[in-house]
Amino acid sequence: MTRSTELSADAAGPSRPREDNTMIATPVLSIESQRSTTTTLNVYDLVEEGVVVKSLENVREPSLDPRVRISEESRPDEDELDEGLTQRFSHLVFGRDTKGGLHLEKGEKRQEPIYIEFAPGDQHNPIHFSRRKKWVITAIACFATLLASSTASTYNLGFASMIRDLNCTEFQATIGLSVYALGFGLVPLVTASFSEEFGRLPLYIVSGIGFLLMYMMVALAPNIQTVIIARVIQGACGSTGATMVGGTIADIWSAKERGLPMSIFAVMAVGGTGVGPVIAGWIEMNSKLQWKWIQWIQMMICAVYVVILPFMMKETRASILLTRIAKKLRKETGDHRYRARVEDERASLGILIWISCTRPVHLMITEPVVLSFSLWIGFAWGITYCMIESISGVFEHLHGFNVGQIGTIFMTMVIGSFMGFISNLYQEKLYQRYSSTRGPEARLYFACFAAILLPVGMFIYAWSSFSKVPWIALAIAITIFIWGVFIVYLAVFSYLADCYGPFASSALAGQSLARNMAATAFPLFTSQMYNRLDYKWANTLFGCIAAIMVPIPFVLFFFGPAIRRRSKFSRAVMEATKS
Repeated sequence: MTRSTELSADAAGPSRPREDNTMIATPVLSIESQRSTTTTLNVYDLVEEGVVVKSLENVREPSLDPRVRISEESRPDEDELDEGLTQRFSHLVFGRDTKGGLHLEKGEKRQEPIYIEFAPGDQHNPIHFSRRKKWVITAIACFATLLASSTASTYNLGFASMIRDLNCTEFQATIGLSVYALGFGLVPLVTASFSEEFGRLPLYIVSGIGFLLMYMMVALAPNIQTVIIARVIQGACGSTGATMVGGTIADIWSAKERGLPMSIFAVMAVGGTGVGPVIAGWIEMNSKLQWKWIQWIQMMICAVYVVILPFMMKETRASILLTRIAKKLRKETGDHRYRARVEDERASLGILIWISCTRPVHLMITEPVVLSFSLWIGFAWGITYCMIESISGVFEHLHGFNVGQIGTIFMTMVIGSFMGFISNLYQEKLYQRYSSTRGPEARLYFACFAAILLPVGMFIYAWSSFSKVPWIALAIAITIFIWGVFIVYLAVFSYLADCYGPFASSALAGQSLARNMAATAFPLFTSQMYNRLDYKWANTLFGCIAAIMVPIPFVLFFFGPAIRRRSKFSRAVMEATKS
């Protein structure tokens, strides 16, 4: 049966029964003042879709970009609203034909749109999904993170056989480690915002397939140049497992519930960097397997992820789901006034592309919170990649470890991550206790502690780099450093998700750029730096830089609210949260 919605000028509207005895609320139109050109609609349940109807004055849509000002004239008409992407791109390139468009007589005004929002508590809204559904989505998203992080570091353990088979230099092989981080950092500048405009699920599926195929390209590569190209593309596809997973968790978990899911995500991101090499080291030791089978085995595991992804992952972007419901209402009722507020922003493809391509960089440059955390996590992540590059040399040259034993040393990264996970359980208690008074800054108690752990870990690592010092001292140093990195990583993702809400993926893409640019650059000079300064002085230099950055979380902890009130994006989220 076709559903229709009637508008009347009464002060109240009765609910009308359907044939199946479901009640459909009839929206009521009330004119507040003759001076007002905008009609105000009371709130009504559209029972089947779980949404309510609101006027422009009453609609709340925090995911609108505060840089965009939408006037009545720029608002899309009914013809523009349901255009496909191909049509919109054609109009962007060749211009719009206005002859067949909607014409208004002189003095005639457009009909006011009827905006829809999710009804309070409705389970169509991702934030109100069932807990079982939330955990299934979190699990598959974190699986993507584990694949992406482990792939970054397993590559390094196959250097010896790869250099032999492809007849390349160690520096050329190291480029493959660096460019993976390059793809990881650059691509989210586009995909993160596009996921916020077009939905997250399509990007999960496309990137998952691309990530899978790149294992095959590396394994079958006839030369190192092919390997490097494949690693760039694989890093680009794998970036979904970092920035978008943080956004997905922010979509479905409220701030007070987000601590544990974010902790699991961080364990996969940081601890996964250690899991891969533990296995890869022993694969490299087997002369019948070596570097090619490191890729094939990872490909088999990734294939499992790609197969189950469409069945377990659901769309979590609320504005995307509202847009779909609005399109369904327009189709079923024939009334083209129904729309989600965010559709006003998306009408112009030019505006959409501009928003999507500039928002992450804009946030990183103009938002002090994003900028400061980007510098901090960027340095920590760069040092982590230096460690991945240096561990082989340190333990082989100083303590005579073989490649299998070197791979096992990477378990220190897993141990450090679990120490961070346990620490976060107490951090989460502090957050629950103080979030009502301190807000997002309640996420930063342990970040202040981590600021001290980073230089401590580096200094121990530096001054244990002697053959006469037991190898366990180096392992302890790596564990302490990764413990600090885990806490910083988790604090960055949780704090930015709380501060930027619907713009979380863009904010995380901004810090991801800084983090992965550092991870791209640092390994390229690691070997040369260690050769010139030796291990103790090179790592002492890193420790000193870490010590200089200690004040960053303390400044945000005490002055964060004042800093956030001065910025457009975080202020918009703060105001939406209060309302």
